[in-house]
Amino acid sequence: MRKLVLAALAAIAIPSVALAGSAKVDKGHSGVMFKAHHFGAGYTWGRFNDFSGKVEMDGNKLKGMDITVVAASIDTGIEKRDKHLRSPDFFDAEAHANLTFKSTKVTEKSDGVYEVTGDLTMHGKTKSYTVEVRRTGEADLPVIVGGGHATGWETKFEVKQSDHGMTYEAIGDVAHIFVNLEVKS
Repeated sequence: MRKLVLAALAAIAIPSVALAGSAKVDKGHSGVMFKAHHFGAGYTWGRFNDFSGKVEMDGNKLKGMDITVVAASIDTGIEKRDKHLRSPDFFDAEAHANLTFKSTKVTEKSDGVYEVTGDLTMHGKTKSYTVEVRRTGEADLPVIVGGGHATGWETKFEVKQSDHGMTYEAIGDVAHIFVNLEVKS
């Protein structure tokens, strides 16, 4: 019995380490948001409710990421505006169902901070972007929430909508994108 108690205590005291490989995005603890100018005055904020992705890691080191966002899941809190954003004036969600980001190069800048280059496809047009991605933390999750090891990542960057064929005048050309991902391995 004593050996069993000592083994249990040792298992608790030794922190787990994320293994090399692919970790899936936990949608319940992640988000893809944006803001864009409305006629150059205030900002319109929104989010995408349906997205998925995977993050490639070696331990806690970022090695790559792929994210897919369902264009029709856009949500600004006003259904009439969301319907217009799904139309050919903006995302043309019927013809271009998904927005995707696929990393092509990852460079570690410092501990937990990476420069990630990848191809963003939006509205049927692909352009390469380089963004800074930060590790926001790590945790061994308790069994009550499913257990496993979670790692958080976030980035914010700007997209010129005209680079992707979106030129409707009500919204400024630059959209600010915010991505927060929690992945579980």
